[in-house]
Amino acid sequence: MSSPDKALTTQLANIEKRSGKTHAQLHALLSKSGLAKHGELVAFLKSELGMGHGDANTVVHMWKSAADAGPATAGDALAAIYTGAKAPLRALHDAVMKQVSKFGAFEVAPKKANVSLRRSKQFALLGPGSKGRLEIGINMKGVPGTERLVEQKPGGMCQYKVWIDDSAQVDAELLGWLRQAFDAAG
Repeated sequence: MSSPDKALTTQLANIEKRSGKTHAQLHALLSKSGLAKHGELVAFLKSELGMGHGDANTVVHMWKSAADAGPATAGDALAAIYTGAKAPLRALHDAVMKQVSKFGAFEVAPKKANVSLRRSKQFALLGPGSKGRLEIGINMKGVPGTERLVEQKPGGMCQYKVWIDDSAQVDAELLGWLRQAFDAAG
C-alpha cells in the first residue's frame, strides 16, 4: 500500500475512533440528514459530532464516492484524481507523500481535483496541474518567492505554488518548504 493510501486509511481509522461510529454508521447518518450540499454535510458532522473540518470533509467525500460508485476504498479518491492523461502524475504524488509522511501525523483530505494535507490547518495541496506537472500548493508565511516557489495572490487556497514533472524535483529545497508549512500548521 502506498503512503497516501496508508495516510488515508489511518485517517479513516482515527475518524472511527474519535467519533465512536463506524463508517457505515456515519454514512447512514449523512443519508438520514436530508442534506445534499457538500458544505451543509460537512457543517452537519462538525456540529452533530464535533468533528474537525478535515475529518468531516473526508467522511462526506467518502460517502458521496460510495453513493456514486458503490463501496469506497482508501485508494478510490486518488484513483479518481489521477485518471486518464493525469495517471502518470500519481507517481510524483506518491513520491511527495512518501517524504511528507516522515514529518509526523497529519490528515489527508481528498477533494474532487486534489488532496489537502492538514494539521490544525491546511499546509499543502497536491494535485494534477497544467502541462503534465504535479501542482503543489504550500501555505507558509514570510518566505520570499522565487522562480520555483511562485507567490500567489492573497485570498487563495495557498500562498505559494510549486510545479514538478520529475521525481528528482522532490528535493531538499521543496521538502524544506513543505516542512516549514507543516510545522507552522501544527
